Amino acid sequence: MTQNLEASQLSLNDVRHLLKLEELEGEGFTDFFSLEPLTESEQQELLKLRNDFRRYLSAGKVSEELVKFLVLSPLMRLTGFFDIPIVLTMEDSIPIEVEDKDTLIKGRLDILAVNQPDAEIGATPFWILVVEAKNSAIAPLAGLPQLLAYTYKSLQQQSSVWGLTTNGESYRFVRVTRGNPCTYQILPELNLIDRDRSLLLAQVLKAICKLQNVQLQLA
Repeated sequence: MTQNLEASQLSLNDVRHLLKLEELEGEGFTDFFSLEPLTESEQQELLKLRNDFRRYLSAGKVSEELVKFLVLSPLMRLTGFFDIPIVLTMEDSIPIEVEDKDTLIKGRLDILAVNQPDAEIGATPFWILVVEAKNSAIAPLAGLPQLLAYTYKSLQQQSSVWGLTTNGESYRFVRVTRGNPCTYQILPELNLIDRDRSLLLAQVLKAICKLQNVQLQLA
């Protein structure tokens, strides 16, 4: 009989054990891609986004749904995730099969950005970024078990994928890579409130967004 598990109920140790994942020491963002400077208009838009979020944060806890609406949506638009050929999906159900075939992990993706395949060619979607959102009172890494479970799913069709877990203020990027065993790396913390780290946040998102043009990463 197949055992069904909810990703949201699993600990990091559970996910590491079930999916045979191993953590590698994190590197810097420039080890993975070049970061382009933001334009003046992009910096101004980011400043407005930062001020909007601070206003809500000052009034109390910002809910998960509001984090997605108030911060993630405009931030992803700013950094190119609303442009063709990228397609965003939200709250999609996803089953993850584990190696013993008797256990099925299920969950719901918060946000998934994929490269829309050409229907005539029948190409497999290239997962660009998986996003797990939390409310502002929860540390982003609390979402790491879910994020790792969801990103693991994409390794069936590509060699690596980027994930992001955030509470709106703090942002932790994770790179998951297929191998024997599959591995993950947690990148340095970025922060929307801090000016310099918010600029780097936007630069990193723009760089990840451009991965939809790097089809060499497909298996």
